[in-house]
Formats: sequence, C-alpha cells, structure tokens
Amino acid sequence: MFVEDEFVIRRLRASRVSISLLVAFVAFAASIVMTFGLVTTVYAEESQQKVEQLAGLVRPNDVNSGSLLFPAKEPGFFIEAPRLKTDVQMDVSGPIARVRVTQRFQNPSKGWVEGTYVFPLPENSAVDVLKMQIGERFIEGQIKPRQEAREIYEQAKAEGKKAALLEQQRSNIFTNQVANIGPGETIVVQIEYQQAVHQSGGEFSLRFPMVVAPRYNPAPIVQTVEFNNGAGFAVPTDPVENREKIEAPVLDPRENAKINPVALTVNLKAGFPLGDVKSSFHDVDIKQDGDQSRTISIRGESVPADKDFELTWKAAPGKTPSAGLFREVINGKTYLLAFVTPPATPDTSSPTAKREVVFVLDNSGSMSGPSIAQAKESLALAISKLNPDDRFNVIRFDDTMTDYFNGLVAASPDNREKAIAYVRGLTADGGTEMLPALQDALRNQGPVANGALRQVVFLTDGAIGNEQQLFGEISQNRGEARVFTVGIGSAPNSYFMTKAAEMGRGTFTQIGSAEQVATRMGELFAKLQNPAMTDITATFEGIKAKDITPNPMPDLYTGEPVVLTAELAEEKPTGKLQIIGKTGIQPWRVDVDIANAADGQGISKLWARRKIDDLEARGYEREDRASLDRDILTVALAHHLVSRVTSLVAVDVTPSRPAGEPVGSAKLPLNLPDGWDFEKVFGEEAPAPTSPPDHAMATPRQEFAQLAASRMAAAPTAKAAGLIAQKSASVKLPQTATRADEQIVRGIVMLFAALIAASGFAIWRRRVRGVFAGDRQ
Repeated sequence: MFVEDEFVIRRLRASRVSISLLVAFVAFAASIVMTFGLVTTVYAEESQQKVEQLAGLVRPNDVNSGSLLFPAKEPGFFIEAPRLKTDVQMDVSGPIARVRVTQRFQNPSKGWVEGTYVFPLPENSAVDVLKMQIGERFIEGQIKPRQEAREIYEQAKAEGKKAALLEQQRSNIFTNQVANIGPGETIVVQIEYQQAVHQSGGEFSLRFPMVVAPRYNPAPIVQTVEFNNGAGFAVPTDPVENREKIEAPVLDPRENAKINPVALTVNLKAGFPLGDVKSSFHDVDIKQDGDQSRTISIRGESVPADKDFELTWKAAPGKTPSAGLFREVINGKTYLLAFVTPPATPDTSSPTAKREVVFVLDNSGSMSGPSIAQAKESLALAISKLNPDDRFNVIRFDDTMTDYFNGLVAASPDNREKAIAYVRGLTADGGTEMLPALQDALRNQGPVANGALRQVVFLTDGAIGNEQQLFGEISQNRGEARVFTVGIGSAPNSYFMTKAAEMGRGTFTQIGSAEQVATRMGELFAKLQNPAMTDITATFEGIKAKDITPNPMPDLYTGEPVVLTAELAEEKPTGKLQIIGKTGIQPWRVDVDIANAADGQGISKLWARRKIDDLEARGYEREDRASLDRDILTVALAHHLVSRVTSLVAVDVTPSRPAGEPVGSAKLPLNLPDGWDFEKVFGEEAPAPTSPPDHAMATPRQEFAQLAASRMAAAPTAKAAGLIAQKSASVKLPQTATRADEQIVRGIVMLFAALIAASGFAIWRRRVRGVFAGDRQ
C-alpha cells in the first residue's frame, strides 16, 4: 500500500506541475490576447485619427476627370484644388475708372483648405479695398505693414478663423490668400482699385488683365568679394524679387479645360459725346444710355481668364477734349489730375532727323504661336518703313543672343531685305535672357551720329521676373537713345514695358492680335519720326505744390496728352498750373486756372500710386533700401493702399474650423495665356515634381526647364497625378483586421477559464490528500 501511495503521490505532483504549467500558459495566452486587443484598440484609434486627418485628401482614382489635384504632404494623396469665379465691374467717369473685382473661392473637397490665387491688375491700379463676405456679413480689410499683416493672417489661420490677405508681389501682380474654407463652402472676397484711363491719338482705352503669364526668372548673379590677402567669398545677388511668390501652377490646355471664368461689365460715362466703342479681344454686348454713356458686358455668362480685356472708345467727330483739370480735397489737402494734349502740328522749321534704330526681338519660347507671328510681321513692317539714309540693326534673343549686323548699317534696300528675310526665318524657343540683348542695344552700337536720333525698339511679351535689373540698365546706359516698347500677345507684362518706355523717354505700344499690327505699328511709326513735345516741366503759379508726378515728366509723342497729378497743401488753392515744353525747336506753353477744376473722386489715390511708382522705379539709385521702404510705407499707409511694403488683411472674429481639423494649402492654377504654345514653354510631357533648381549651376535653358517643372508639379493633370502617385509610398490603413473588442473578450474568457481550472485542481488535490491521509491512519 505504501508503494502504491508513493506512486499516486508522485503522479499527483507531476499532474500538479503539468496543470500549473497549463494554467500559466492559459493565463499568459489570455494576457497576450488582451494586450493585442488593447494595442489594436490604440492602433484603431490612431488609424481612425489618420483617416480623419486624410479626410480632405484624395487619390487620383477617387475624383472625377475634371478635378484638379495638388500633391499633398502625405505621399500618394492629393488636395482637390479650390475653384474660382470672378466678377468684374468697371465704372468709368471721365478720366478715372473705379473697379470692383469679386472673387468667389469654392472648396469642392471634403477637407478644410487654404486657397492662394496669383492674379494680375493694371500696372497703374491703386488698390485700397479688401472685403470678405461670410453669409450676410462683410468684413472690411485693414491696411497694415506687410509683415504685420502676414502675422495677423497666419495667427487667424492657426486659430481656425476665416481670413483673407491681399499682397502685392509686383506693381501688376497680386496674391490673394483665403484661409479656412470649409468642405463644400464658398468664400467671397471683393477687391477695389482706382486707375486712370489711357489716352493716345484721340482714342481712350481701359485694360483689365486676366492672367499672369509664366515668367522667366534669370539665375542669381554670383559675385566674388576678395580681400587684400587673397581670400574671398561669393555673394549671390538675386535679380528677381519674390521669386517663389509670383510662380503659379499652369494648366496644360491639351489635357484640361480652361478654368477661372470671368464675367465683366463696364459702365462707361465718358463726359463727352461718344463715337466708336469697341472691345479688342472679346465679344461684347453694348447698350446705349444717351450720347455720353454706354454699358458694355462680355457676351455670354463668362469667359475663361486667359487673355486681357481691352475696351477702346473715341469721341464723336469734333468732340474730343483737349484739356481737363479735376480736383479732390482730402484731409485739408487738394489733389489735382490734369491732362493737356499738345497741338498735333508737325515742326516744319527743321529737317527730319536721321534715325538710328536698333530693333530688339524676343524669340523665346513664351513668344511661340501667334505672338511670334505678330512680332515678325510688326518688325518686318518697321524695317520696310526705314529711309535709305537711316541706319539700323537687328538683335534677337532667347537664352542666347544674335547681333545680326554687329553694329549699325545703312538702311539700304539690300540691307533691309536681308534683315526682313532673317527675321521671317526666326522661330520661338528657349528662355528669356533679356539683359544681354538690352545691354548690347544700349552699349555696343557705337556713338550717335551728329544730328541723328537714336531709338531702341523692343518687341516682346515681357514675360520676365527681373524688371528692376532691366530698369537700372535703361536708366544708367541709355545715353542719348530713346527706348520704345511694343507689347506682343494676349497677356503681356505691361508694367515692365510701360515703365521701361517711360524711363527710356519713349512710348509703349500694345499689339494683342494680328488685326492690330498695321494700325498700331502705323501709330508707332508716327511717334518714331519725332517727339511731339520734349523738355516738359510743370510748375504752379501763386501756390506751392508739394509733389508732382510723374517725375521727371516724359517726352510726349503725337496724340499723347500730358497727364500729371499733384498734391497741394491748401484746401482751396488759387493760381495757375503752367506746363511748358518744346515742339521741335519751338517753345510751347499752356496755362490752366486751378479755380476752374471740376470735382473728381479717387484722385488722391492716383497721386499716391504714381508717387509710389516713382519711388520704386528709381529705387536702384538709393543705397539705403530701408529709407526707401519707409518713404513708400508713409505714402501707402496715409492713403490706405496696397504696395510692396503694405498689405490688406481681413479676419473674422469667430473661429469656424473645428480644433484638430487639419487645413490643406494650395495655389489656384492658371490658364496658359491664349495663343501660347505649352510645349515651347514647359516641354512635351507634364513633368513630375523635381527638387528646387540649383540656380548657380544650371544653364539658362536648364534653369527655365527646371522652373517649369517645379510649377507644373504643383498642379498636375490627371495623367501626371497618376505618375506621381505610382512613385509615392502609399499610407497603409487597416482593411481586414480582427475587431479589437472581440480580442479583449476572448482574452477575458481564456483568463477566466484558467482561473476556474486552477481552482478545480486545488479542490481535487485537497480531496485526494484527504483520502491518502485516511488510508495511512
């Protein structure tokens, strides 16, 4: 019996160990299952947060074919671009236009977004109003120093508040940023500006630019600074201001429909009986309201923003005004706007001066299509009009340059034919390195012959970003030459060409279609023959003028009026405005009585804008840039104007974006200007994203290609978006994982079973020991 008892006891002990191990294993397994369940719960919560974070993002296959996509920070995901519709109302009263631009930003995505829109305005526009509409409320923007306005906007964006920020990147390029546009929401932003009506040859005109053409930005200049000991360092100087901010994604018209529709209406009150009223590039409907008023609207609901709108009008025969004086009193000061047209009688007292004409033709990629055809036709016509005793030369440039005759040659029939044949054989391709061609035209053509008139005629679309560098070259090295600019194409950089002509004491002619070539070039030929009035000065008799703009006064050409603005210190000034000059060798003078000035509105804004333009255009002369900025800031703040150093910002006080909801950011894409050849500018394929170009190392052509690629990467077509997505690592979200709550329940059941097993084994063991104890006794 004892042996059997020992055997049973050993078996019991072995069983106890086995059952203990089993219970431990079951408990361990239960803990593993529960831990996995808890981890899965945390992971599920994180995944849910990830899903919520990506709620506003899409993949290329998730959207319709018409959607526009921007690469998001999450690899493989994209932001659906905000959409834009613009309404323009232009109210013209005599020589002044007041314009209201209403931009409707629509968010078609499921997430919160910030939209950035790069858009043009006229180069002489005085922007003074920004309003943001939320529901029935309008929030008025405030003018602030640029950095302060940016900080206010960024803080509002971070706090989930709706906000709008209007910044000037160039005198004719602005950006409007709108933060916290909710899913499916539309935010309305209104901008207002003032501008002067243009007049030339008895024709009045107004232009509203609709698209910023892609700009060619030359590489930074690297200069080496050396010390006496031979050591030195490289100092890069960027000729392009706000290089990154003026770049906007451009749609490939081969794969995308045109976007950004614009509706436009002009309420024209000319102040004199009207003759012909025409739209140069758009079909319009015209309604007459009396002999001095018209209402002009673009035909149809809207047009895509891909070319400038131009309206021209003339007075009825014999009704063209030859002079006008307007005034506005603001804060105890009087602001004047005057225009006087000199008589168009030619000076026959002296023979016509011989001319030395240097023609400079832009044949870069942006000029491809109708633009290069218009430019070549214009230039061929200009060459054919030269007199045999004139001298001339032809320079063409893209990212290279050719001086065809290597200096001025006689305008003989043979030389004219050679030059015309050369011009007609040119094609458009490559980048836009304008500076070397301009330097060659101004510096390398030899001295001006006695009694000759040197003229440089630039034919270009002006699609460059280094305007200030070119202004400096014209001002410092034009010598006796006069610079004339001819703007070519549907969306030229009119700011550059207007200022270049003004600083070159020439004039600006704009050609937007083949139909305008003969007429506009004919007007230019008349101006090239001889200035109508030179050595112009404006003075006040009996009163002191604080500032007169423009300063200096430019020369005038046939049919052009003297247009000036002035700030007077008195509220009710008396006296006369005196304008003097010369037509040929004959003196010319006109006196205008200030007391007869008509009341006008917005004149102070026009004066302030032109004052800022004068400061900016001559900024290269000032070594102390800080003092220049202070002068501009003083004028801009006093007159509530957007400038390079001031911005308008509007903020809603109530947060609208829920805390924790992310906000995406995207630049609204632009149309390619009408008539531009996409392949010539950006290449045949829609490029994938690239790293930023190494401007110091890239050649001009490579730099332009890389710049184009970086732009296109911001707004890929559906095809390009797919390629980007394939190269990007996708975010793997859980699709078929076991539910976490089931894992936890299973773990609890297994743990409970292990506890029951352990308890049952303990009871059984006590009972067995009791039996053996009775047997021993």
